[in-house]
Amino acid sequence: MTILTSPMKFHIINGPNLNLLGRRNPEIYGTKSFEETLDEIRSDFSDIDIEYHQSNCEGEIIDMIHRLGFDGETAGIVINPGAYAHYSIAIADAIEAIPTPTVEVHISNIHAREEFRHKSVTARAARAVIAGCGRDGYALALLHLIRLSNTADK
Repeated sequence: MTILTSPMKFHIINGPNLNLLGRRNPEIYGTKSFEETLDEIRSDFSDIDIEYHQSNCEGEIIDMIHRLGFDGETAGIVINPGAYAHYSIAIADAIEAIPTPTVEVHISNIHAREEFRHKSVTARAARAVIAGCGRDGYALALLHLIRLSNTADK
């Protein structure tokens, strides 16, 4: 898939417990590891540089957002904040503080799950939110960020 007007670098950040994809609640999240999904994404978007980060620690995620948001090389960030989406004002503030566009992704439809998952406090800071598209949400987020970047270049 070639849709770029210039070379770009994107980062995917997964939050807590997403290192257990493939083993945790396979009826919700599937049976593949995220590394398998990442291989597919990199194959589909072979003309861009995609870096992957995962942390179970809120402060580490905030530090990543700050670093990537101001590095001058990152065209966009895809973040799945996991459970932090529902209560981390600090992550929302970090996303809001950076100039780099960020898209929030949730593998499951958070609006069809437990009541406490229906609200994402981090969503207010994201450029867009994709939920309920399974692992395809990551590719959809990248596509959106690429198109935003291409539009900004013109």
